[in-house]
Amino acid sequence: MDQETKKCQNCKAPFVIELEDFDFYKKIDVPAPTWCPDCRRQRRLAFRNERTLYRRKCNAPGHTEDIISTFSPDKPVTVYDEKYWWSDAWDPLSYGRPYDLTKPFFTQYAELLRRVPLIALSVTNMANCSFCNVSEGDKGSLYISASEKNENVFYANRVVSNKDSADLYVANQCELCYELVGCHKCYRTLFSRNCTDCTESAFLYNCTGCDHCFGCANLRNKSYYIWNVPYSKGEYEERIAAFDLGTASGVARARAEHEKLLSRSIRRFAHIIKSVGVTGDNVGYSKNCKEAFDLVGNPSVEDSKFINWGGAGAKDLYDCGPGIGVTLETAYEVTDTGIQVARAFFTSVVYGSYDIWYSVNCHGSHNLFGCYGLRSKEHCILNVQYTKEEYEALVPKIRQQMMDMPYTDAKGRTYRYGEFFPFEVSPYAYNEVIAQEYFPLTKEQAQGAGYTWKESETKGYVPTIQPDELPDGITDVPETVTNEIIACSHRGACVGQCATAFRILPQELAFYRKMKLPLPRLCPNCRHEERLKLRNPLKLWHRTCQCGGATSTNGAYTNTATHEHGTGKCEGEFETTYAPEKSEIVYCETCYQAEVM
Repeated sequence: MDQETKKCQNCKAPFVIELEDFDFYKKIDVPAPTWCPDCRRQRRLAFRNERTLYRRKCNAPGHTEDIISTFSPDKPVTVYDEKYWWSDAWDPLSYGRPYDLTKPFFTQYAELLRRVPLIALSVTNMANCSFCNVSEGDKGSLYISASEKNENVFYANRVVSNKDSADLYVANQCELCYELVGCHKCYRTLFSRNCTDCTESAFLYNCTGCDHCFGCANLRNKSYYIWNVPYSKGEYEERIAAFDLGTASGVARARAEHEKLLSRSIRRFAHIIKSVGVTGDNVGYSKNCKEAFDLVGNPSVEDSKFINWGGAGAKDLYDCGPGIGVTLETAYEVTDTGIQVARAFFTSVVYGSYDIWYSVNCHGSHNLFGCYGLRSKEHCILNVQYTKEEYEALVPKIRQQMMDMPYTDAKGRTYRYGEFFPFEVSPYAYNEVIAQEYFPLTKEQAQGAGYTWKESETKGYVPTIQPDELPDGITDVPETVTNEIIACSHRGACVGQCATAFRILPQELAFYRKMKLPLPRLCPNCRHEERLKLRNPLKLWHRTCQCGGATSTNGAYTNTATHEHGTGKCEGEFETTYAPEKSEIVYCETCYQAEVM
């Protein structure tokens, strides 16, 4: 087929399957999807819990200690601490059952997940770290996730190779930074987003190569600018001192002024650099990728579609992420899969493997179908070892059975071969997984869509100090503040997972003093929620440039240069993550580049 329009089985909206899509599905021998791209991404995200952590007992033999886990104590699963789980003290194959051709595959896989021990946290080679998950090679860090090779970093998500920083979201190679979103290679940069190679600056938006700049947008290689106006070094230092970012009130005033500047600033339709044939946002060094988001590495990803987060050296992917590992090749509907992986389909947390279907937390293996927790194994189905001949004879029968005997969930949605796991297989509730961050739902909406919901546990925290009772300035904060239980300003009345109260740890206090920053008034979860609001959704809209010639079409921005299209309205078209109803002023690449300073 050249093209086909289908109605999504989940949201009922129409979606289009292109010729290139059919070619990919034919190559990997799977039927075309019955869910639209957004619902497919949401379904994968419903299996990834990054930040919702609990204390529970370790279920390993002879263990009685409390551990930190992504699984709450009331979950009907067996959980081992990471060290024991990775050891040879237990055998994942002992939990297998022969495949039953009279029961739907997904029913049997759900039963396997309730039998086999699950790993408490997904961490590897960590040193002196606490409350971290989906992390590898971090040192001295606290409550970071989707992370790698960070050192002394606190309260961060989607971070790689950062040092001595806190409260980051999507950042890499930053040092002595605070409250960044989508920033790279920055030093002593605060309260900024979408910035690269900036130093000694604060409240920047989409700036590159800038130093000693404050409250600016769309600058390139500038020094000593405030609100996009140049100053001498002396004038700059005098004016910056007056903002007093060492106080909570000073930060609040600066943030409010910066938002006013941004309301009349132009936005680049997409942050795509040194890439060819790419649509999406926050992508670099990629080629021939559509609907791609948050791809890093050089080179990054080639010949792929509907992908997000990760990807160095990956190619030939569809519906992958979050968590595209390096050198992942030929994969479909996977999360957290990669590092020398080829031909992975419907998997999660799979490394160093090939020819893997419907498997989770399997490593160094090949030819697996419907397995969990296997290492250095081959020709296994539902954690049962088969001979090569037996495996190759049974797998086609299972695929056909999945087509003839599909799994049907409580909402009547059917899952045949070629569909990712149903949410009912997931051991998590919807508000525990990162689907809630990217596709937020209320409790009523989630339950109406067939998802489970985890009721918030009564925290029982008794605050010893209210946020408005904290000293305004960091210089007035006593050492004893680390003994206080601080009430979160949101007090639980927000859409995030408000902790209602929090503490300041000694290492945090040392960081705030070193950086001359005021104490936060929100708990770490609510701070994370505020950063999420600053990023655009993983979704594209087709729009035209809002450059009207002399000004933007809404008159809020006055152009500073003559553009290629002349004095009339630009008719440039593009795919962007800015929804049409949003108030931002969005320019095409040509008009944007003409305006950046």
